Amino acid sequence: SNLVPWQMVAKRTGAELDFAPIDDDYRLDLDAFGRLLEREPRIVAVSAMSNVLGAIVPLAEVSAMAHRVGAIVVADAAQLISHSEVEVGELGIDFLAFSGHKMLGPTGIGILWGASARLEEMEPFEGGGEMIADVQLDHSTWATIPHRFEAGTPPITESVGLQAAVEYLEKIGMGEVVAHDRELTTYCLERLAEVPQLKVQGPATTVDRGGVISFTLGDIHPHDLATILDEDGVSVRAGHHCAKPLMRTLGVPATARASFHVYNDREDVDALIASLHRAGELFGVA
Repeated sequence: SNLVPWQMVAKRTGAELDFAPIDDDYRLDLDAFGRLLEREPRIVAVSAMSNVLGAIVPLAEVSAMAHRVGAIVVADAAQLISHSEVEVGELGIDFLAFSGHKMLGPTGIGILWGASARLEEMEPFEGGGEMIADVQLDHSTWATIPHRFEAGTPPITESVGLQAAVEYLEKIGMGEVVAHDRELTTYCLERLAEVPQLKVQGPATTVDRGGVISFTLGDIHPHDLATILDEDGVSVRAGHHCAKPLMRTLGVPATARASFHVYNDREDVDALIASLHRAGELFGVA
């Protein structure tokens, strides 16, 4: 979702795409990123937290580097927003987007935050009711922000659901969410180290890392692994996670991925580890 749209834009405009690599710790290589900035890009698009690796990008630092060469910074925060305390105004970014269902809300709705100065520069990209101040036969004038970007009937039901999700997380406290996330992730990384031939595809510590852990187990295909885990009542996602270029970089066809949130506890981690041991025995990699 943070690549295909830019490919579409490049096809229409002739823009060129380039990519910053990750380092040996599965994190954004800031030195390589700095060298790419010497080309003076127009836009820098960054996944704030990897849905595969769990690694969190230092957005404030990336934004400062990009702005020095005049680039606009667009952050995909679909993973980060529900696993971290985010103060958008302190990040220096120009745009931030995330989806409702990744933060315990309904599907079919998301948020695009934009810096006021950037939004004022933009024309509406959709036409319809509720986004105009006045309509003449030969022209229209736009309503104030954000209404000019919200043409037509809004997703009312989804908006109510998203508000409920925001209020739910705020009631818990994002600080508590982050602490719980970190505690479970630390415990899971420690327990995963007990499983023979298991490799974590991501940072080995919880520093700047969210509650998403991808892994491979010997030569077991992640789809087969997920089937065994499912038989034990353990739910993981298996596949390329909409990140095929990253899978090629990692040198694997796919990974299995465990994710944590406020509804998980240590018993869930223990169930995962027990099921992984069983899978290893079944496939002869224990």
